[in-house]
Amino acid sequence: QVQLVESGGGSVQPGGSLRLSCAISGIYWDYSAIGWFRQGPGKERAGVSCISSDSRVVSYVDSVKGRFTTCKGSSNSTVYLQMNNLKPDETATYYCAAGSSPRASDWCRHSRGDYAYWGQGTQVTVPS
Repeated sequence: QVQLVESGGGSVQPGGSLRLSCAISGIYWDYSAIGWFRQGPGKERAGVSCISSDSRVVSYVDSVKGRFTTCKGSSNSTVYLQMNNLKPDETATYYCAAGSSPRASDWCRHSRGDYAYWGQGTQVTVPS
């Protein structure tokens, strides 16, 4: 059974930092890209970052470039999202997801439809 479990969410003041973790099991993670997404109140789920299966490509949406960093742990079964200088409009449930099928090792996209396996999410709150 494929399982992704997010952790590390919480409440942080504007300008603060959090590190989210995505623990992956039941999947050959070295053949799967991993994406981070978020969904705020009244908003659609949107991409944040992704990392390719070979870890050579990491991509971020424009709004988080320079502030967020995605990387893998030493075992490659954990993916992190380091978030710095958080803003109130980034209050959301954050999800990690694994790609739906084998792809090129440098594949990395932000589209929800390209991911088949999702975690349950972890809440991040940045009060105004």
